[in-house]
Amino acid sequence: MQSRKLFNRISLLRIERNVSRKELAEAIGVNFQTVGYLEREEYNPSLDLALKISEYFDLPVDLIFSIKPLKPLSDELKELKNKKGG
Repeated sequence: MQSRKLFNRISLLRIERNVSRKELAEAIGVNFQTVGYLEREEYNPSLDLALKISEYFDLPVDLIFSIKPLKPLSDELKELKNKKGG
């Protein structure tokens, strides 16, 4: 079975939080080059790795990864807030 391409916001989140690839890699237990492959969408993470990244950024997995091109994060957060009635 061929895997689908995953889109992600890892680079955006890392830059926003002033975290280097090396720092993120050390925190989630991978090589810094793996973070680069993920950011360039050349590699799909395992479920465990996706969950580690989600925990690191303290965001739901579906705000970081998607099978469809991602909307701007500000739009996603507005939609999430509206769903919660805020």
